[in-house]
Amino acid sequence: QVQLVESGGGLVQPGGSLRVSCAASRFTFSSYVMSWYRQAPGKERELVASITNPGGRTNYADSVKGRFTISRDNDKNTVYLQMNSLKPEDTAVYYCNAKFRSYTYWGRGTQVTVSS
Repeated sequence: QVQLVESGGGLVQPGGSLRVSCAASRFTFSSYVMSWYRQAPGKERELVASITNPGGRTNYADSVKGRFTISRDNDKNTVYLQMNSLKPEDTAVYYCNAKFRSYTYWGRGTQVTVSS
């Protein structure tokens, strides 16, 4: 069974940094576009960042450009989201997503809370 397991979430002060990770298993990780989405209370889930393979082309939501960096390690079947200069409005559950053609998988999410 396909697994996407997020980790690294937590509580951080405004202006701080956090890195979340997503470990993938039981599918051909290198073939998939990997993305991070987030969902804040009362809001719709939104795309934060994505990364293709091969090529490693990245795409970011305007709200996180210049602050967040998505990367992937195909040897470790892991995708990362480095988040810097965090703001209270970044508070959300962050979900890992894998997509290839008609196949889409989701992780269960990790909570990120930005608060003083």
